[in-house]
This record gives sequence, C-alpha cells and structure tokens, in this order.
Amino acid sequence: MKPIPQKTNYRTRVLSSLAEAGQPAWDALVSLQPEANPFLSYAFLHAMHESGSASQDTGWQPQYLTLWQDDMLAAALPMYAKFHSYGEYVFDWAWADAYRRNGHEYYPKLLSAIPFTPVTGARMMARTEDARAALVKALLDVQQANALSSTHILYPPADQALQLETAGFMLRSGVQFHWQNAGYKDFEQFLDTLDQKKRKNIRAERRKVREAGIILRQIRGHDVREEDWQFFKRCYDHTYRAHYSSPYLNLDFFLRIGQAMPENILMVISEREGKPIASSLLIHDERSLYGRYWGAIEQHPCLHFETAYYQPLEFCISEKIASFEGGAQGEHKMARGFLPQKTWSAHWLSHPGFADAVERFLAQEGKGIAAYMDELNDRNPFRK
Repeated sequence: MKPIPQKTNYRTRVLSSLAEAGQPAWDALVSLQPEANPFLSYAFLHAMHESGSASQDTGWQPQYLTLWQDDMLAAALPMYAKFHSYGEYVFDWAWADAYRRNGHEYYPKLLSAIPFTPVTGARMMARTEDARAALVKALLDVQQANALSSTHILYPPADQALQLETAGFMLRSGVQFHWQNAGYKDFEQFLDTLDQKKRKNIRAERRKVREAGIILRQIRGHDVREEDWQFFKRCYDHTYRAHYSSPYLNLDFFLRIGQAMPENILMVISEREGKPIASSLLIHDERSLYGRYWGAIEQHPCLHFETAYYQPLEFCISEKIASFEGGAQGEHKMARGFLPQKTWSAHWLSHPGFADAVERFLAQEGKGIAAYMDELNDRNPFRK
C-alpha cells in the first residue's frame, strides 16, 4: 500500500504489523478515545495477527493507516487489505458479485474493522480533531493512489459515521440488540421489569437447565486454565461445524488473549455429572460486556440461553456493568430484555456507476431498517 505524504506536519505510515507502532504508543492512543473498547487494544489485535487468525494468509492483510508527529502516534485507523468478505457481519457479497459479472475486480478492497467482531467502537482514532480530519484526508488519498475498488468502515460510532459521510462515504444502517443495566440489585429485580409472559418463560428456561442437573461456573480471566481454553475451543469448533462453517479463530489466539488481557475475560462453563458440556466466552471492561462465542458438545433445552445470556446478565448486575452487547442479529434476544440499537457502516466505491447503484440500494434498505426498528420498538418486552 502506498503511503501519501502529508502537507501538514503529520507523517503518514502504513503498518503491516502493530509491532511497528509498539504497544505503549498504540494503547495510549486507544485510551484517549471515548468509544474505546478491549477489541481495539494492542493485546487483542496483535493476537489476531500473530496467531494467524487474521493475517495475509487468511485474507486479512494488515494495512494500518497511522499519522505521526515526530515519535508520537497522533491518529490511526485499523485497516486491512481484504481478499474476501468473510468475518465482517456487514454483507457486501452481492456488490462483489455484481462487480464480477460486469468484468471488474472487487477484491482486494480496503476494510476498517475489528476482525470477526461486530462491535461498535472508535475507528478513526486521534488525539485531536485536527488529527482526525487529517486521518480522513489521508484515507481518501490512499484510496485514490492505490486504485482500489472500495473502502468499507464497519461499526463506527454515529459521529464518526457522519464525518465519513461528509467526506463522501455512503452510510448503511443495521440493527443489534443490547441490554441496559438500570441499577438492578439482582436478577430477580431485572425479571420484575419484564412483562409477565417474558418473566414466566425465563424462569421456566432456567428451571429446565437446573432440572437437567447442569451447574454453571463463571471464571475470570486470571483463573482460566489452559485446559479450560482447550475445552472452550472444542465447543467453539463444534458449533461452527454444526452450522457447516469453518471456525475462524485458532487455539493460539485464545491462549494469547488469555495471557495478555485476562482482566477483560469472562468464561462460563456448564457442567453435568462433573464433566464440562458447554462454554461461552465474553469480553468486558468496566462499562460493557460483549458476548462473543458459545458452543456445546451436549445438547440440552435452554442451555444456550443460560450459558450465553443469563449467566452474563447476572455478571453484569453483580459487577455493575452498564450494558451487555449480545453480538450480531437475534430478535430472540428481545424476549430476554435486549432492545434494538442502530449500527452504522460507511462505504466508498470507486466506480461511479456501481456507486450510484449502491447508493440507491442503501436508500431503500435504510427505509426498511427504519420500519423494522419501529416494529421492534412496538414489541418492547418491558412492563408498560
């Protein structure tokens, strides 16, 4: 990727490894962002790359766009040259197919995202608004200089999405489901805020798990043993294969984050007759809990809900964590107290004809998303 010299006092560098920036510089910049989360940390991203889970060999070539003032990292955009559209959760397969059918190459494209992680967070990270504006300008210059088909920035916060729209990107909206902690003293107090049918169903689901003789353990990152990671990986792989898919992440990745960022990790393990049968992995900071992965080697009614939702909700309440993001998609989460939240992505296509077609498509899709949000809000699970 060709870096573009800045006309200001910023020096542009495109990094193929976060090691070129160094952990102190990277994490210092991340810590200044209001929309920071653990997935932006050096520990998480470097583990993705060094484990080979998100690397050039798997179609994720790191091309981090950075601006420097002397030796200080002033701004950065996590970015990849992407050779497919797997692991993104904002789907552009139809766009790629249209390019192909008309004799054009769609890949590689530029993608700013956290690999395999549909979580909103800072993308255009900067120390000042001036540096952020310079970063956007550098991105536009890189697009033009490298003759790429497109650039896609996934799950930026709303203010950054609007800044990208001003710079010529097209915005796309989506829907996720998030739970908010209203200062509940315990799980029962949370249940009391739901309508009667929802309360009854959740209690019945939890009872089925208990009656099956299943017990659950919440394990903080510092206490997760290597055999726990190995069992979790077995569950993770089993779930992917059950859905006729290949698991993206390898054991080395999980061991790396377990060692590098244990303070951000919660593992839930379900056991029956003294043997583990299911597991979920969650990432958290002081403000938010993020549901990431779940899997089971034994199937039991409602075990998924208990391991991946109810145990994490109890953790949020006990730790006074303000929100729980359950991951992509899933209307079924609403019956468990999760409410719809709009998400954003920003897209730039170099070909004028395709850009016009995508813009028309996004306008229609946006109307559908707005109507869908209205419909979901009419089905609010909480007591009136």
